[in-house]
Amino acid sequence: MNLNMNSMESVVAQIQGLSSNSSDITQLHNFLKQSEELLHSDFSRLLSSLAELDPSIHSLGFLYILEACISFPVSKEHVSELLVSVARFINSCSAEQIQLAPNKFISVCKKFKDHIFGLETPIRGVAPMLTAIRKLQSSSEQLTTLHADFLLLCILAKCYKTGFSVLEDDIYEIDQPRDFFLYCYYGGMVCIGQKQFRRALELLHNVVTAPMSTLNAIAVEAYKKYILVSLIHLGQFSTSFPKYTSSVAQRNLKNFSQPYLELSNSYGTGRISELETFVQINKEKFESDNNLGLVMQVVSSMYKRNIQRLTQTYLTLSLQDIANTVQLRGPKQAEMHVLQMIEDGEIYATINQKDGMVRFLEDPEQYKTCGMIEHIDSSIKRLMVVSKKLTSMDELMSCDPMYLGKVGRERQRIDFDDFDSVPQKFTV
Repeated sequence: MNLNMNSMESVVAQIQGLSSNSSDITQLHNFLKQSEELLHSDFSRLLSSLAELDPSIHSLGFLYILEACISFPVSKEHVSELLVSVARFINSCSAEQIQLAPNKFISVCKKFKDHIFGLETPIRGVAPMLTAIRKLQSSSEQLTTLHADFLLLCILAKCYKTGFSVLEDDIYEIDQPRDFFLYCYYGGMVCIGQKQFRRALELLHNVVTAPMSTLNAIAVEAYKKYILVSLIHLGQFSTSFPKYTSSVAQRNLKNFSQPYLELSNSYGTGRISELETFVQINKEKFESDNNLGLVMQVVSSMYKRNIQRLTQTYLTLSLQDIANTVQLRGPKQAEMHVLQMIEDGEIYATINQKDGMVRFLEDPEQYKTCGMIEHIDSSIKRLMVVSKKLTSMDELMSCDPMYLGKVGRERQRIDFDDFDSVPQKFTV
């Protein structure tokens, strides 16, 4: 076949003729690399060329033309048409073909996201971006650079449940640290939207304690939310960092989060009036950080914490007494809080509607039901899989020349008796 590169017609012909098998696609890939200058100089023919190709069959060629097309400035009249073409391509393209040019595919998806943001219609990008992630991944354990973009779209579109589905994957493969920081930060926000505060804490904790040589804005914002979510979920916050936290984070994060640390101190007193006064004084600061809604949830959670403390002291208590002790406006509001806490499984109690008395009960879970046994069994199996994975990763690291070279340079500061022996297959 004559690889004439003088016109878009010849490019389209090559794409149509060389998309049937793997050897042809390899030849086509080389041809498309040589044709990039032509593709980026003839915008007038790009859109019409796409109409001649089937994105499910000619995925690689379609990708090259689409990437060239989307790199040009697009008028408002053509943006919607272009977004439809990109979404159609993402949904129907061959994963095997687009993985030959991952950077092109990522570029198209990121430009697609930018145009979606420009139109202020984030929900249009949620489904296509999720599909793009699955087609770009070599396995569900791989974190792609598109994960953070997808989660941001979910946050803006308030599609928290869709975003949460991606967070259920165990991630072991990470290429860029920034992708990991954003994935955990946006993932934490998705979990907050879903009221999955335990998972949100895990993700935000990963950002705060991740290795870093210089402090970054993502870690600062994550630390602020980490404080707030700790108060909501745990009812307390510890200012001490785990020992594996970077020294940069330990030295600097608190300096950028003083109002949040003071909020934590006020929360610890258990006095709702003081907490509400503090929030009112610092309202502008929390609002400028886009954290005021979360701060108000902290205030609301204090009522719950104070009610939970009552369960440790009393067996029965009237709604009026609960309202007085917890500083609620009356028995009706106290009843509303107690009922919500019972529904959420935060306390175990019954309310006698006749006399307005609340009877606090013990946790009814006996941990011997079929459902609980299945839950424990699945948790054990998952831990075994994670343990094997960590052992494998540890063995690979122990044989990594770069790691061993770094250890060698630090020999004067390290007592090697504290380390396990190096695997036999690698000689130092």
